[in-house]
Amino acid sequence: MQKPFSNRNKPTSTVSAGSEPPVSKTQQDISSQNNQDVVILDVPAVEVPELTEQEQSDRLHLERRVERAFFEAGKALTELRDRRLYRSTHKTFEDYCRDRFGHSRQKSNYLIAAADVYENLTTNCCQNLPPEDLTTNGSQFYPLVKGKSDPLQS
Repeated sequence: MQKPFSNRNKPTSTVSAGSEPPVSKTQQDISSQNNQDVVILDVPAVEVPELTEQEQSDRLHLERRVERAFFEAGKALTELRDRRLYRSTHKTFEDYCRDRFGHSRQKSNYLIAAADVYENLTTNCCQNLPPEDLTTNGSQFYPLVKGKSDPLQS
């Protein structure tokens, strides 16, 4: 015989009868707005300490590494492509770049071209500058495209 409906197991709550779970001020603010589209939250300000001299030096060093990373990548990709060092695992340079690095052949070609431009600029335009000043000397350069005239004389 089945149990009467009123005697069946009922879901229980972890909150005891007569008590309510604690409600934060944010929850009160949100619930008092009655489904409006705007919610205002108070966020405490966080004080950010100034960089020490060592941290500033580290940041400058790391920024320079990032600025030159494309050059190293472009030169490596040039050699991989020109020597066909991908041929043992892939039929094409495009397939190799997609599988190994997760980018298209076009992105690889951009890195290769950027490395060529960087190398031309540092070789032809900045010969008298120390390496650490190559990106911060304030000069503007207009690289020449093969077969095109000087853009400043156009």
